[in-house]
Amino acid sequence: MTLLGNIIWFIFGGLIEAIGWWIAGILWSITIIGIPIGKQCFKMAKMQIAPFGKEIVEKNNSSIGLIANIIWIIVFGWELAVINLISALIFGITIIGIPFAKQSLKLAYLSLMPFGKDIRKL
Repeated sequence: MTLLGNIIWFIFGGLIEAIGWWIAGILWSITIIGIPIGKQCFKMAKMQIAPFGKEIVEKNNSSIGLIANIIWIIVFGWELAVINLISALIFGITIIGIPFAKQSLKLAYLSLMPFGKDIRKL
């Protein structure tokens, strides 16, 4: 079921969104200051390509990660989380879309505060 969900997700927007995240990650990684943000963009691209069968785990809770998450929320995070929440609401209208809504909620959580989190396969 995980494979089927990832294939459907990939076809209906996962690839396009992942390419956008990769481009953003490359652009952010051009500067030394932007490398941490670029790493988070690549993490989001990895999750966008195939979210089924993956979970988000807390890696470490450092003060630098907290500060980076606060800056991320102000600059990028809240917009990305709102977009993923709207996507989850649209997916959740139908019974077939509920698994996709769950994945959108997972992406909303990751896009809100990506620093200090890691993606692990189930």
